[in-house]
Amino acid sequence: MKTIKHGILALAFCAMTAGFASTALAAEEFKGMWTIEPTTSADRVHLGLRHRSDRHNSNFEMDQPTSAFAGLDLKTPGKHDVKFSMTRDAGRLDCEGYIRDGEGAGSYVFTPDAKYVPAMRAVGFDDIDSAKQFAMAMHDVSVEFARQMKAEKLDNLDTDKLLAFRIFDVNPQFIREMRGAGLPARDADKLIAFRVHGVKANDVAAMRKSGIEASEDQLIAFRVHGVTPEYVAKVDKLGFGRVEPDQLVAMRVHGVTPEYIAGLKSRGMKDLTIDKVVSLKIHGID
Repeated sequence: MKTIKHGILALAFCAMTAGFASTALAAEEFKGMWTIEPTTSADRVHLGLRHRSDRHNSNFEMDQPTSAFAGLDLKTPGKHDVKFSMTRDAGRLDCEGYIRDGEGAGSYVFTPDAKYVPAMRAVGFDDIDSAKQFAMAMHDVSVEFARQMKAEKLDNLDTDKLLAFRIFDVNPQFIREMRGAGLPARDADKLIAFRVHGVKANDVAAMRKSGIEASEDQLIAFRVHGVTPEYVAKVDKLGFGRVEPDQLVAMRVHGVTPEYIAGLKSRGMKDLTIDKVVSLKIHGID
């Protein structure tokens, strides 16, 4: 599971930095160019922000609700000038430029809120430089959200993972659902991994109904390798008795299907176990 965990952290880091090449940007003012494009959702737009200086060219892109922007006029037909802003706990984004038929571009200035860093430090989150404060504004990491996450008493929770929570939508409701399904749901890294790989509370319930008591790491591996409740039900019908979670993962990793096992049995192979079947598959015995 180390490879999976490291991959999750790398993905989270890429998303958290939102394209900003270096924390050296902390010494620079955040000015640049913005673009807006429609999305498939009528109440959201795709926002792009570009920061350029002699040392850095950086890009930030994400979908935002139209309600986040004060003064943004997307309804007036044709090309027209606009001024709009987005205010978050971490700071304010002021934009001006033009919109034409739902698309537009212009310049922006980000002004960090001086009260944000001390307020976050009081909650227990520090190491917030200018670049990180900008990202936290864009992803709406509010002081109240920080308090809510702190109240969950999670392990390994720091400022970067708090930001990753907002990026991957780890929220109090999600944590309660996972705990309600019988998981500890206390490790910040695993909560992020759950969201990245799509582990849901009903997945846990379905596996337990099938008699599979999988750990949090094993549930992540199930999603990575395609161990579904349907797959487990098919394996149950083969008569192997209790199958361990790691065996199910090994079967999927090496392409062991119920049809493969049925084929082995049809050729007279006896005393098969899951481990023997996996070994046969690894050695190319079809």
